[in-house]
Order: sequence, then structure tokens, then C-alpha cells
Amino acid sequence: MFQTKQRYKVTVRCHDCGEKFILRGKLNKEGNYETGFKRCICGNEETLQVDARLE
Repeated sequence: MFQTKQRYKVTVRCHDCGEKFILRGKLNKEGNYETGFKRCICGNEETLQVDARLE
């Protein structure tokens, strides 16, 4: 049988501008969520709050 990775609903909030992004992602081997998200529209890459829930 083929095995699928579990998907997560990932919410990313920027502490600088208050913007909120809701994405889908997968958990990688390092324990981080892979969503393709790099930085906020304000340019912030450092102070981001990431919350995830199993979909």
C-alpha cells in the first residue's frame, strides 16, 4: 500500500505588521512544517508565530 504524509493546517502570524497567513503543509524530518512560506509581505523573516493542526 502506498503511504501518504499527513497534512497540516499551518497558521503563520507576523509580529511586526499583524498579517496572518493560513497554509497547508507537511512535517519534514527536522520537525519543521514545509509550506513554501519564506517571509511576510512586510519583509519580516524572523519574528513569526507558527501554529499547526492536523487536517
